Amino acid sequence: MQNSKLGLDYNTVSYAKGVAKKIADDVQLFVENYTTVAVERTLCRLLGIDNVDENEVPLPNVVVDELKEKGVLSEGVMFFIGNAIAETGLTPQQLAEQIATSKLDITTLPIHSKAEINKALEPHINAAINRIKARRTRRENYLNTIGEGSKPYIYVIVATGNIYEDVVQAEAAARQGADIIAVIRTTGQSLLDYVPYGATTEGFGGTFATQENFRIMRTALDKVGEEVGRYIRLCNYCSGLCMPEIAAMGAIEGLDVMLNDALYGILFRDINMQRTLVDQYFSRVINGFAGVIINTGEDNYLTTADAFDEAHTVLASDLVNEQLALLAGLPEEQMGLGHAFEMTPDLENGFLYELAQAQMTREIFPKAPLKYMPPTKFMTGNVFKGQIQDALFNQISIWTGQGIQLLGMITEAIHTPFMSDRYLAIENAKYIFSNMKSIGDEMEFKQDGIIRKRAQQVLAEAVELLEKLDKEGLFTALEKGIFANVKRPKNGGKGLNGVAEKGTNYINPFIELMKNRS
Repeated sequence: MQNSKLGLDYNTVSYAKGVAKKIADDVQLFVENYTTVAVERTLCRLLGIDNVDENEVPLPNVVVDELKEKGVLSEGVMFFIGNAIAETGLTPQQLAEQIATSKLDITTLPIHSKAEINKALEPHINAAINRIKARRTRRENYLNTIGEGSKPYIYVIVATGNIYEDVVQAEAAARQGADIIAVIRTTGQSLLDYVPYGATTEGFGGTFATQENFRIMRTALDKVGEEVGRYIRLCNYCSGLCMPEIAAMGAIEGLDVMLNDALYGILFRDINMQRTLVDQYFSRVINGFAGVIINTGEDNYLTTADAFDEAHTVLASDLVNEQLALLAGLPEEQMGLGHAFEMTPDLENGFLYELAQAQMTREIFPKAPLKYMPPTKFMTGNVFKGQIQDALFNQISIWTGQGIQLLGMITEAIHTPFMSDRYLAIENAKYIFSNMKSIGDEMEFKQDGIIRKRAQQVLAEAVELLEKLDKEGLFTALEKGIFANVKRPKNGGKGLNGVAEKGTNYINPFIELMKNRS
């Protein structure tokens, strides 16, 4: 391991990762035995089931709801669809259409042998795997030919509610210098237990995440990327009650980055922890296979808790998120672990503390394309002060080698940014990234100084918290409000009734196929 500029004890770091692994392994023992309605709908989508019924209910929901209502969800959708293909010779899409019109009940068909079911599923599974592989190859070809921007990637958001207007804004941002465009999801979509269908032109605070919207934006970014000679990455959100479904849709349509945290939905959307922890596993398996960088949401802890006092909770969560992602086969190079520049500007030496934490995160996760979040909590209507706050944030990012820089906006506290606000943010970042490009290689930190002591303190506190989590288990820790001062019950929250223990016939071959990339 590299030498630490902060004087971190890497034996302590290794110990912390070992404790985090024990916590993740304990969670995985639970995850392996359960499925959810979202996981089963994802399998429907991977098998090629798409579109909606006459009531505009997505066909994956129609199929899975049918199994749930008949009390057989635990056997899994793959078993019933595979058996129905073997019996009828119909495709998964044709089966879904017949279920939607009540022409077929797949739970009452004669049961075929396991070998026959697997053989019936094989071409549909292979088609899905090959489709996602082709998308990944397309991205890699772009990166090898036209290339991309240097790190930190400049990441900006569009959020008009209308996908076609989002395209206009995204194209402008790409021409101004953005490397990643994140289409912010409309308020409340994370709590929908279905994925809307088709292109959408209305949304509040963002735009609906749909497969067609993904396709529209990916097509536009490929075109503008060719124009500017730089591949533009597309980001969306596979979080909430449809986490793995949206991961599958993104993998199919060529998204590059996905918000995909193991704990965010539990803490900030009151989604049941059992549901979320099962869903995050399959979503990360898919993202790992598709070459998608995940972004985790630890920065959000600091919006409800103090950024100085609770910094160790961010690091502890990063360590747990890393281990859960590794269990899903997601490589470190695709882990955009989150942290944030969120201390009050009134704090004396706050810049030094922020610098300490950013450097610490970089050293503890050397391969990860870390996602660094801007100041939001203490932004005001004073755009001049806001521009300075964002400039300090950008300085720390280039100094400590962050991977993904979500740019701060001077109007953060006032309104959704205008294109001109986004231009000023990109100009600010590009100026600082160029002017201070090698500062991290030139600077060292004083022995026993403020920066080194702060990093060592945060690491020590994170280890102490991880030991507590290990002793209690993650489920109990979440019930007690260990993260972000938010308490959640194990058997409460949204989506619990969509969790089912796996039955004897349950199959999901996608997990092993995707984790075993060869």
